[in-house]
Amino acid sequence: MADSGGGCFTRCCSFFFTLGLAALFMWLSLRVSSPNCSLEQFYIPSLNQTLNSTRDTNLTFVVALKNTNKDKGVYYDPVNITFYDSPNRSHSIGNYTIPKFRQGHNKKAMKNGTVETTGLDRQAVFRAVSANGSAVFRVDLATSVRYRIIFFKTKRHKIRVGGNVEVNGNGTKVNSKKGIKLKSGADKKSTAGVYCLGQVGVNFFILVLLNLWWW
Repeated sequence: MADSGGGCFTRCCSFFFTLGLAALFMWLSLRVSSPNCSLEQFYIPSLNQTLNSTRDTNLTFVVALKNTNKDKGVYYDPVNITFYDSPNRSHSIGNYTIPKFRQGHNKKAMKNGTVETTGLDRQAVFRAVSANGSAVFRVDLATSVRYRIIFFKTKRHKIRVGGNVEVNGNGTKVNSKKGIKLKSGADKKSTAGVYCLGQVGVNFFILVLLNLWWW
């Protein structure tokens, strides 16, 4: 009888130890991190006071999208970028859409584009630069992504980020060598992470049933 009880205890310990390891493995395998987005370059030639020209009303930019996941790919839907001439988003001066693309794990994509600005008040910008040394613009980025985890793709997860851009008298962003990280105003807790933890729960439940059946 003692041997039987000891064997049952050993099997119980082994059972829960296996479940714990499986749950930990699944959580580490399924959790994801949202891509890091930043504005690397920003230039409006018509605001360059050294050129003294109003003909070129275009805005050129470069954004960086980095997949920080070491073993998961990212599928981007079209990436929509909106530019405003003030932080309060009261007036949009242009929009640009980056076509959908796939990004490998731990990779960084540099995407550039040119937008024809509309309704930009150059004089107001010049006054702001004269008074403060710079004028403040706003850049917002919106897209949805799916993550490639092992053999399946997750559902779509929305990304809404943005940031203010200080522009100097040369029409470029202040501190041109350093990118501006585009941040979300929402809760930092990733909905993708919640989804993946839900998947862990499902797989954990299945593993429990299998072990009970084996018993």
